[in-house]
Amino acid sequence: MRAYDIILKKREGRELAKEEITFMVKGFTDGLIPDYQMSAFVMAIFFRGMSARETADLTMAMVESGDCIDLSSIEGIKVDKHSTGGVGDKTTLVLGPLVAAAGIPVAKMSGRGLGHTGGTIDKLESIPGFNVQIEQEAFIDNVKKHKIAIVGQTGNLTPADKKLYALRDVTATVDSIPLIASSVMSKKIAAGANAILLDVKTGSGAFMKTVEDALRLAKAMVDIGVEVQRDTVAIVTDMNQPLGNAVGNALEVKEAIETLKGRGPKDLTELCLVLGSYMLLLAQKVKSPEEGRSVVFDTLSSGAALEKFRETVVAQGGLGEVVDNPGLLPVAKKQIPVLAQSNGFVQSIKTDEIGVAAMILGAGRETKESKIDLSVGVVIRKKIGDRVRAGEELAVLHANDEGVAQDAAAIINQAYKIGPGATSMPKLVHGIVTKEDTKIFKSYITF
Repeated sequence: MRAYDIILKKREGRELAKEEITFMVKGFTDGLIPDYQMSAFVMAIFFRGMSARETADLTMAMVESGDCIDLSSIEGIKVDKHSTGGVGDKTTLVLGPLVAAAGIPVAKMSGRGLGHTGGTIDKLESIPGFNVQIEQEAFIDNVKKHKIAIVGQTGNLTPADKKLYALRDVTATVDSIPLIASSVMSKKIAAGANAILLDVKTGSGAFMKTVEDALRLAKAMVDIGVEVQRDTVAIVTDMNQPLGNAVGNALEVKEAIETLKGRGPKDLTELCLVLGSYMLLLAQKVKSPEEGRSVVFDTLSSGAALEKFRETVVAQGGLGEVVDNPGLLPVAKKQIPVLAQSNGFVQSIKTDEIGVAAMILGAGRETKESKIDLSVGVVIRKKIGDRVRAGEELAVLHANDEGVAQDAAAIINQAYKIGPGATSMPKLVHGIVTKEDTKIFKSYITF
């Protein structure tokens, strides 16, 4: 086989054989196929697309390029969850304990953030002493003993994906459904999951700006799951405003703890109940999402999920006292209000700009080398549909640099659109994609 012939075949819109896809991925990973040929290949995919079978073959070629985590010694069906990312998305911090308290093993490998806020691992590191780099054997033992462990990605997982993404990033081929879908699913499969739940974000703070594009991505990833014998469900959720109120690492941990105490924001609580119900369904713990919701609601309302969070923190070397005293988390020196300039109702929020403001404060990384300030961020006071009066707080900045905070405040004021007409809050869940069908929801609450 020659790379030239495979590139030409895809450029002409023909379907590639598994062996041809594997040849390209392995050759590029091993350094035998140069960047310029792989760039041409991914550009051909960008314009011509891939079938469900081709996308699954691309996924598995990336999985097989490196190590795979063996979770078979852990009893039960291991369900992994992945979010395509958003502003204030701290669901793993709530969802992991919620599901683990129901007896489902949560063996979670998460990444660090690049962009507006840190990733799950960065957030957990705001808890004093929390160790995210435990050895694989200890990771598995923790799941066996406590039903949950959350660690940073270790080993040589999907090196082909890392190398391919770096190339896509500089060749304007990031936003391709087959390439995004295979990238996400390769990491989940390599991490040892038996079943996969996907939270696909859509809206102004998401990569997929429209519901239609988010549904297309969701369907592509579910199709990969079907092709490679992994039960997969994708839930398309809203990111037209920050999830919850807190944006920033320690601030999000504090909000997650409040949510586990039953005092969290309505949207964050509801989303975790929805996602948790489907994780229980995928784990074959329940026979319907409705039954699953009842179970995870019980783990929340009984306090079992909160105690599981405390248990997780202590098991990984963290200070369990943060559960009772979130003031032990890093705290910024200044709290600076951002005030509304006019009367009216919040009609829309440029959610990605809220994320930019948080990043400017130091809550996220502009580059992989950037250092995160775990204490800073934004706490939203007004969301879509809320009435606002001039001089009221739209948000509060938690900052360590007043000059930087002024820039962030200007961005937040520009992100809010305030007008005379009342606007209803966005739907939280837009649709659910399974191997059987796609359901579109019309109401805020799904059940």
